[in-house]
Amino acid sequence: MAFYTAFSGLAGAQTEMATIANNIANVSTTGFKRSRVSFGDIISTSPLQNPNRIVGSGTTVRAITQQFQQGPTETSTSALDLALAGPGFFVVKSGAGGVQTHFTRAGSFAVTADRMIVDVQGRNLQLFPTTTDGAVQSTALASTVPARLPLTSGAPQATSAIRISANLPADAPIIADKPIYTASNPYVFDRNDPSTFNASTSVTVFDSLGNPLAATIYYVKDSVPSVGDPFHRWTARAFVGNTELTVAGTPGIPLEFDVNGVLTNPTTPFPFDAFTPDTGASAMAIAVDHGTATVQQAGPFSLALIEQDGIASGQLESVSVDPDGLLRASFSNGEVQVLGKVALASFSNPQGLKQTGDASWVVTPQSGEPLMGEGGRGGIGTILSGNLERSNVDLTTELVNLIAAQRNFQASAKAIETDNQLMQTIINLRN
Repeated sequence: MAFYTAFSGLAGAQTEMATIANNIANVSTTGFKRSRVSFGDIISTSPLQNPNRIVGSGTTVRAITQQFQQGPTETSTSALDLALAGPGFFVVKSGAGGVQTHFTRAGSFAVTADRMIVDVQGRNLQLFPTTTDGAVQSTALASTVPARLPLTSGAPQATSAIRISANLPADAPIIADKPIYTASNPYVFDRNDPSTFNASTSVTVFDSLGNPLAATIYYVKDSVPSVGDPFHRWTARAFVGNTELTVAGTPGIPLEFDVNGVLTNPTTPFPFDAFTPDTGASAMAIAVDHGTATVQQAGPFSLALIEQDGIASGQLESVSVDPDGLLRASFSNGEVQVLGKVALASFSNPQGLKQTGDASWVVTPQSGEPLMGEGGRGGIGTILSGNLERSNVDLTTELVNLIAAQRNFQASAKAIETDNQLMQTIINLRN
């Protein structure tokens, strides 16, 4: 009888050592939760046995329970490295149609070639669907959707207007009156010759395909006030790429300033004829608006404002995850899209979850169904972007427990050895 009692101690100690060894082996595993062995004593009795003389029959492993205490966090450089501060789990799905649902604390997510956000096992991170302003539409597990990053955002829009506010120098010389221009060498505007214009400015515009094009405005001083013409006159020549904008074949915008330097004409957008860019995009027509803020005053040429209304299709630049799990994508055109909210789950009995490896679990009848929720609500926890949860294994504690388990194993082995000696002694009595 003592053999079997001691043997149960050996088996129990061996199980405990194996459990501790597994904890130690996973001390660096992201999101790993240590396990603990729970023992129970074995009592074998009969109805007529004296309860004061019952001897135990050994021990048995009642359960190997996981300890879901929070592990320490470490920072990382990826916004898709997520740690949970709280008892919740990330929801990931795998298989055709995402039919296999797993729950994990390992928040090391990456992006695949088709822009899906997946964990190290290639399982899709799940999001709650949201409206464009981030309001969650449903928190049911069945309504979750796989997280996917869009490559671009928005359709391109061709530039149709350029708005400029500038100061043209009042003392600018009249270009055509320069001594180098004579009857035999008349003035001819040349955008590549700075002596043929007084000032210039540029802005990037976009065609219907979203291709960027350089738009440049050149300012030429034509005349100063006279008795018959009390205005300062300029011409603004507009180019998009190598194409000069015209109206019925006539280039330039005639600008007219009064003696106080106030722009009197045109004070509304000046529309040019449509042209087809060399990029293969559709024809585009641009109006240049100097408004009423463009003036002719003392001082050098200066630009207060230049803007245009075209946009390119935005390219994905970055992603971010808020503490409540809201996933946002930022694009090169300044647009920010809400992609959804990271789905989180909790359990009334997390110790009942079944381990599937890689710090992930599946539901069992003992764990109960998942309680789905949003980050920061209902005690489910908040999300730390740019962080990873380390294993909650305390190496010092595990080594102490390993020594204790080893001593228990040695003690049970010694009990078997002692019982063997007693049996040998009894057998020898017959000789």
